Amino acid sequence: MAVNNVEQRFEAPIPGMAMTHELGARPWQQPPKQTSVEEALQYYLPRMQDDAFTDGLLNVIEMGMPLTTLANTIQLAGVMEGRHSVDVGILIMPVLIEMMQLVAEAEGVEYVTGMERDIKRETKDSDISAALATLKDNLDNEGMDEPQIKDMDIVEEQDEPSMGLMARRG
Repeated sequence: MAVNNVEQRFEAPIPGMAMTHELGARPWQQPPKQTSVEEALQYYLPRMQDDAFTDGLLNVIEMGMPLTTLANTIQLAGVMEGRHSVDVGILIMPVLIEMMQLVAEAEGVEYVTGMERDIKRETKDSDISAALATLKDNLDNEGMDEPQIKDMDIVEEQDEPSMGLMARRG
């Protein structure tokens, strides 16, 4: 009876088996439908001129979503659907961004491309660098070097003997 029970256990599905597919069963594992940049753009551009798409696009742009993020999302969805390959998707991104810029400008909507420089963040980084350089100069002028400062800040810790199952024995 025990042998029969073991045989039944081996016939059961492996845990997680329902979450996998055979190789080639997914759309992105098949050859792409559009193999060139021109073919991919012939697919995307008419769809981007559709009123339903432009309304949704303008709503997302008004929320402040960068156009680079939107273009990347659109091309990644195309890759996952098996429309084109990843490299074709990367190559069409500048055209998708320009098309979205045209749509936004035609409707008078302000947009963020995602390629703008963040002057505030750059200023903060340079301020931190300048403050660290000033601190180092002040420390050098006072005649103290870094090892002395480190020695002053270190508080000696008492080693407590380790206890437990995996502790080393002295």
